[in-house]
Amino acid sequence: MDKILLMLQLQATLNEATNGEKWTDGITKNGKVINWKRCIYMECAEMIDSFSWKHWKNIDKEADWANLQIEVVDVWHFIMSLSIENYAQTDRGTVEDLALNISHLNTFSKIDTKNELFAAQDEIIQNIESIMLDTLSKEMLNLEKLISDFFDLVDMSGLNLETLYKLYVGKNILNQFRQDHGYKDGSYIKVWDGKEDNVVMKRVLDANSSLAPQALYAELEKVYQTLHKS
Repeated sequence: MDKILLMLQLQATLNEATNGEKWTDGITKNGKVINWKRCIYMECAEMIDSFSWKHWKNIDKEADWANLQIEVVDVWHFIMSLSIENYAQTDRGTVEDLALNISHLNTFSKIDTKNELFAAQDEIIQNIESIMLDTLSKEMLNLEKLISDFFDLVDMSGLNLETLYKLYVGKNILNQFRQDHGYKDGSYIKVWDGKEDNVVMKRVLDANSSLAPQALYAELEKVYQTLHKS
């Protein structure tokens, strides 16, 4: 539960810094409507492109498993945001209550176990589409089903709670870094020396998995500034 709570707290802090103190009302500090459900199903569509699903193109191309895992973490950002918003708007409780309830889900035990195996491509795609349907449904949001489906996806993508947490913290710091370096006004450069910043972040983490969040930020700053000078 501790890692779930830490991730929820980090996400809430990031959302407040990016969208303002009242982001759980569904409106940013600039008056723009927030639609976390749309964020989830659009990100899921991008996730499917990690596979060579098109029957007319690149049929023998190997799946991009590393990108799949990064996309899983991106979806987790939005699912946590939707969950926090839902709890706030329905008076279900605090972030701590949400973390506790998540840890009691049956599927939580799946990700609280060491795992490095990938499921079959078609099974993963079916699971991704189930998550999309959870958010596209016109019925009342079944938050527990959405999170359970996501935990199934985590397990199928060769991740567990430990690796999900590690990648989430890395992406959370990268998102903060993006915001601090002009992401909203378009001045931020997302491709670093031919590699997307996601890939660079993961490479830095893989080289030193014990990096603290502040140290990771500093390392990203060092790499980014070096590229700007060249």
